[in-house]
Order: sequence, then C-alpha cells, then structure tokens
Amino acid sequence: MKERIKSVRKALNLTQENFGEKLGVRKTAISKLENGENNLTEQMQKLICNEFNVNEEWLRTGNGEMFNQMDRDEELAYLMGKILASKNDFIKQTMLTFAKLDESDWDLIENLIKKIKDSTNQ
Repeated sequence: MKERIKSVRKALNLTQENFGEKLGVRKTAISKLENGENNLTEQMQKLICNEFNVNEEWLRTGNGEMFNQMDRDEELAYLMGKILASKNDFIKQTMLTFAKLDESDWDLIENLIKKIKDSTNQ
C-alpha cells in the first residue's frame, strides 16, 4: 500500500509536505507511510480517498483505476464540496462573485479566455 500512497502523491504532483497539509498531517507522517514505517489507518485511508478522489479499492488492493471516474456534473459537485470545506475565504468569495454573474458577464469572460488561449498558441 505504501507504493500506492506515493503513486497518488506523485500523480497529483504534490510534495510530501503539500500532500500532508491537505490531509492535516506533517511531512514526516507522509514519509513514514510511504516508507512503510507506519501503517495506513482506516481514517487516513478514507481521508486520502475523499480528499483526492482516489478509488478506495485501488488504494487497498491495487485493483481498478487509481482515481474514481466522474462525469462532468459529479466532478463539479466534488469540486464545489472542496470549495465549501476550504478555509480559504478568497476562494469562497471568488466563487460567490462568479455565481452572481449574468449571461453577458460570462460571455465577456469566455471571449477573454479564448483571446488568451489564442495568443499563447501562436
């Protein structure tokens, strides 16, 4: 299981410190999990699966896909849940502001993003 924990972290391009922060533990705790010094508790297993959308069966046994497959609506719901659980007020305020935009505001943003994308593809 230790190899799979490290695989998840690497797939997400996170350092041990960043991975631990998202789980509420220190870098040393992640290091000890990855090198097999500490066993993965049931609570930590569930936390990893919930925080990073990891397939619990894969984490336990290695069977199946690393990440749970989600359709667009499920992914949006998952990400909104993470935003609501976040302690970052800037993220919450930004999402509230976006939620208040009308159709013409969204059209402007869409056009701006297209222009930025086009300028970077040249």
